[in-house]
Amino acid sequence: MTPGPNGMLLENKGTKRRKTARRGDGRRAARNKAGGQAHRRHMERRMTDTIEKRGLVRRAALAAATGIFAFAATAGTALAQEEVAELSAGDTAWMLTATALVLMMTIPGLALFYGGMVRKKNFVAMGAQVFAIAALMSVVWMVIGYSLAFGDGGSMNAWVGGLDNLFLAGLTVDALSGTIPESVFMTFQMTFAIITPALIVGAFADRMKFSSMLVFMTLWVIFIYAPICHWVWGGGFLGADGVLDFAGGTVVHINAGIAGLVACLVLGPRKGFGMENMAPNNVVLTMVGAALLWVGWFGFNAGSQLAADGRAGMAMTVTQIATATAVLGWMAAEWIVHRKPTLLGMATGAIAGLVAITPAAGFVDPMGSLWIGLASGVICFIASTSVKRAIGYDDALDVFGVHAVGGIVGAILTGVFATVAITGGDAPLGGLEGNWAQVGIQIKGVVATIVYCGLGTFVLLMVTKIFFGLRVTPQEEVDGLDISQHGETIH
Repeated sequence: MTPGPNGMLLENKGTKRRKTARRGDGRRAARNKAGGQAHRRHMERRMTDTIEKRGLVRRAALAAATGIFAFAATAGTALAQEEVAELSAGDTAWMLTATALVLMMTIPGLALFYGGMVRKKNFVAMGAQVFAIAALMSVVWMVIGYSLAFGDGGSMNAWVGGLDNLFLAGLTVDALSGTIPESVFMTFQMTFAIITPALIVGAFADRMKFSSMLVFMTLWVIFIYAPICHWVWGGGFLGADGVLDFAGGTVVHINAGIAGLVACLVLGPRKGFGMENMAPNNVVLTMVGAALLWVGWFGFNAGSQLAADGRAGMAMTVTQIATATAVLGWMAAEWIVHRKPTLLGMATGAIAGLVAITPAAGFVDPMGSLWIGLASGVICFIASTSVKRAIGYDDALDVFGVHAVGGIVGAILTGVFATVAITGGDAPLGGLEGNWAQVGIQIKGVVATIVYCGLGTFVLLMVTKIFFGLRVTPQEEVDGLDISQHGETIH
């Protein structure tokens, strides 16, 4: 401030400029403040709009994604439904292989196994019987067997199939059974119908007329095998009641073993039985036959899953374990009782284990198969030696002692060791899981098979005997069936 002419204090220019500057700063600050507030309001509105827009976008995206997922799920379900009805190349390839393996079990496997155990003069006859059965049963199965076993029996379906599929009527190149061609399924089951009657011939070896054998086997497959097969696998009452038979413990082995026992009792013992030496002519051939049966049995058991999957793999695993354990069980029992383990005993023990694991193959785990194999090896050894001698029946090649007894052991122990860990599901399956009622169900299946097969086989043998006779003459038996029935011999 400076004194003015009238004594008043006057502001100098610098001070005035500073005040003016301060006033300008204040106005700018006010304007800036107002502008900042407006800017913030504008930005908030933009942010709000953006958030709303983003929300709309998110909702739209979510709706679109939901629609896509729904479409994908629907499409996936549709595809899954379509896949059920489609042929699986992998399953088909495996079942083609399994079918060939099972046929190999009969020819040449069973022919060599049985051929090595008979006397030399009956070696050709045994091969002829097995080979002829393979051909004859193929035709019988095509004409009527498949229809009776797997056809629709209408009001009688609990007992037997119908006749709608005679001569394989309705079987086309496009027809499916699950994920495989029905033609493959039919042929796979045909190999079972081939080996089952072929097993029976071991019981009456060396003494039945070839022509009568062909007649009897034809009748037996039509009236015994096909109905029992239907009971278990074709929609009959045993399957409906819950009997577990994965690959043929009742259908094949108990069935064949009981028929063999009845046949050998009806025909009577071989001439010289118990007095003459009837030792096998070549146990190495028997071992080779057993080895072919062992390998082929993977098709028999694992093939019965009808798919190339984990359960088929487990069926193969337990088959190997049970068979190996049965060999050791039979060998140990024979070693203890007779002081020497024999190759014939080992080969027979292998078949006992294979038989016993057959009904259980798709239901038990490896530990269960170990116990089944051990039990079958020891029990079948006792049945084929001590029990056979005590009763005195002439079951030449131990069809009853191995197949019937082994099948019974396996069928009952399936009820003990079956587990949902293999089959899936929630309900307990076997006795060790708390479902001991399954053992009773298994026994029901065993008894039904024994009664029907036993009585039916007896009737069919009597019918065959009346019209064709059953047994060769005493002189033909002494000469051997190779010469008397086929005019051939080996040197």
